[in-house]
Amino acid sequence: MDDSVATVAELKQIVKNFSDVRDWDRFHGAKDLAIGIVTEASELLQEFRFKSDAEVKAMLEDSSMAEKIGDEIADTLYFLLQLSRKYNIDLTKELQRKMEKNAAKYPLEKSRGSNKRYSELK
Repeated sequence: MDDSVATVAELKQIVKNFSDVRDWDRFHGAKDLAIGIVTEASELLQEFRFKSDAEVKAMLEDSSMAEKIGDEIADTLYFLLQLSRKYNIDLTKELQRKMEKNAAKYPLEKSRGSNKRYSELK
């Protein structure tokens, strides 16, 4: 299975099965899962800290480093999927809803080609 065929529901089921057989759900409250997201995202960030764009490119072209980065991305995704699964958050609907808000905050005519925060757009 890969991104071109996997559904979010299937991914949620994979993490549910993994957690269920280990009896981990009782340790995975919303707070704990949110902490897991931040912790794993921080571990991902650590891999890129103080690296130039060229160094990052080289890291991603190195199979062992790419795997390490992939592990951190997967760990972050695991906790995100668990949080959304356990608390019935539809990730697709939430993303679509948030993108609509972002489109209003970042109108194309003001934001195209700019990295300014919405409050800085004139």
